[in-house]
Amino acid sequence: MPNRQNKLLVPAAESRLDVLKYEIASELGYPLHIGERAATPQNWNRILDQMKYEIAQELGLTPRIKNGYWGDLSSRACGAVGGRIGGKLGGNMVRQMILLAGQNLIR
Repeated sequence: MPNRQNKLLVPAAESRLDVLKYEIASELGYPLHIGERAATPQNWNRILDQMKYEIAQELGLTPRIKNGYWGDLSSRACGAVGGRIGGKLGGNMVRQMILLAGQNLIR
């Protein structure tokens, strides 16, 4: 798996973000079984990464991806991949985090 350039401000939050991502994906009806493997909060990022490369292959982008480096692709090409996976997922994660923050403020 390629190195991520983005660094979390609170590294300890990464595992909780993975669980949230998994829960939102489950609510949206994303496949929770990929081949023989069942998705879990622990392996969800690996499964999303696998889906990303499968979609890139469907779109004919894999020849331009070198050793996990996507920098030679246009923003539009990356957005085509991300939009098919993460568009709904990311937006719903933000909505859920805002809802949780609002509930914490009320308390």
